[in-house]
Amino acid sequence: MTTEPLLFDTQHEDMIHDAQPDYYGKRLATCSSDSTIHLFDIEGNQQKLIEVLKAHTGPVWQVAWAHPKFGSVLASCSYDGTVLIWKETPGSGFTVIKKHDKHQASVNAIAWAPHELGPVLLCGSSDGKISLLTFTEEGVWDVQMVRSAHTTGVNSVGWAPVISAGSFTQPGATQKASLVKQFASGGCDNLVKIWGFSEEKKTYEVIQTLEGHTEWVRDVAFAPNIGLPRTYLASCSQDRKVYIWTQDAPSSKAPGQAAPVEWQRQQLSSTPFPDVVWRVSWSLSGNVLAVSCGDNKVTLWKENLKGEWERISEIDENTTKA
Repeated sequence: MTTEPLLFDTQHEDMIHDAQPDYYGKRLATCSSDSTIHLFDIEGNQQKLIEVLKAHTGPVWQVAWAHPKFGSVLASCSYDGTVLIWKETPGSGFTVIKKHDKHQASVNAIAWAPHELGPVLLCGSSDGKISLLTFTEEGVWDVQMVRSAHTTGVNSVGWAPVISAGSFTQPGATQKASLVKQFASGGCDNLVKIWGFSEEKKTYEVIQTLEGHTEWVRDVAFAPNIGLPRTYLASCSQDRKVYIWTQDAPSSKAPGQAAPVEWQRQQLSSTPFPDVVWRVSWSLSGNVLAVSCGDNKVTLWKENLKGEWERISEIDENTTKA
């Protein structure tokens, strides 16, 4: 059973595209087609607008908070082709500390890497490229461009958990395993791609291309690792479908000899959703998936013991149904 939805006026003057709470849930950042970002203090059911950030010159598509170990840092991406990184300083509020303008078209998606990988921001653009911004030990931002990621445009990006699937179930595995450096992307070519870091080339390369969607992929999201010997990835599309992609952990019987395990595809619901599916998001425990549809409803889904996905709740602006 979910709680009743809480509605409040964000004071934006146009459509809202994203809303993200910070790590502690004490602040909320929203962004809009009015080119601004609004920041709120959250206290129980009360919200207080504390700052309006104005630096973009076009609709702001997404915002993303960095892990608090890096300070009070917020990233934003826009139709104006830029990514801005904001940092809060006492008495001065949020100011831009980095403007990333290497893309030639709208930047549609951003995602901070798991904090174990350091302050790394992943960006996807309509120019077909993916970029990674890394704050180095020298105190400068390094920019790495991945060209022709999705030739017709990148709509979404998302990082994989840094702990590999099955690590918690294999004795000593967490001590031996290195951090997983992978992310997924979804594009206007209807594809989902999995990228892995090449230690030899010091860059990210495609390690798997997942086919199934018949229209633009709008969002991709890895489930948090809760110790299961399986990796879960959700994708959604303008084809009104949501797919759950799973990959079992390689067998530990023959270390170094296990062949890569293929990704398996499962459609979330037996019938397509009523409208375009825009966003997918996992719960912190990784066992509940939220799906945001163009019919202005959010549905929650959970896998049963038979491996089938069941809708457990539906949320719209006025009601909550279990």
